[in-house]
Amino acid sequence: MIEAVIFDLDGVLIDSEGVWNAARRAFALERGGRWSEEAPRAMMGMSSTEWSRYMHDTLAVDLPPEDISREVVVRLEEAYRSRLPLLPGAREAVERLAGRWPLGLASSANRPLIHLVLDLSELRLRFVATVSSGEVARGKPAPDVYLEAARRLDAPPRACAAIEDSTNGLRAAAAAQMTVIAVPNQQFPPPEDALSLAGAVIGSLAELEPELIAEAAR
Repeated sequence: MIEAVIFDLDGVLIDSEGVWNAARRAFALERGGRWSEEAPRAMMGMSSTEWSRYMHDTLAVDLPPEDISREVVVRLEEAYRSRLPLLPGAREAVERLAGRWPLGLASSANRPLIHLVLDLSELRLRFVATVSSGEVARGKPAPDVYLEAARRLDAPPRACAAIEDSTNGLRAAAAAQMTVIAVPNQQFPPPEDALSLAGAVIGSLAELEPELIAEAAR
């Protein structure tokens, strides 16, 4: 039986992968680093500590990782304040599920960005617990951020459902032994072996109904 539902943020509630990639690419090139086609997929699911280290070590950005993280986050904050890329049906899906279960958020985004998105979308009060992967030992695909969200919700991981879009996110939620609902990322679609970890695969948040989650858990 499901006792709580945990959402991912980027790619599930907001269409932000393009915003992240544009900010990181511009910053890397401005600082004399490089960019590659593999970089966006490589950084998906990484914690802020991990992707800023990747930009320093692999993309040759000439700043300490903590400075890279801070500067990129400033650019994301500016972009979100200008236009929050909330995905169609995100607010309605959160409201539907909050009417039945306590909700958590398990995101790779930095803590300030989580707060900003939930404030701008007026959804902050719908979430009982939110966790940034920067607050745990390992980012996705490790299960740490989901396990911490379950702990803060006071729910056993096996009694939680996770809503995910990306390969690393699906693997993280499955490794936490949660019921996984996949809403596949259209820009970076997960491979079949990652999608096979999900109890249900849906095309949009409009399909995310309590009955679907309960059935997937069975």
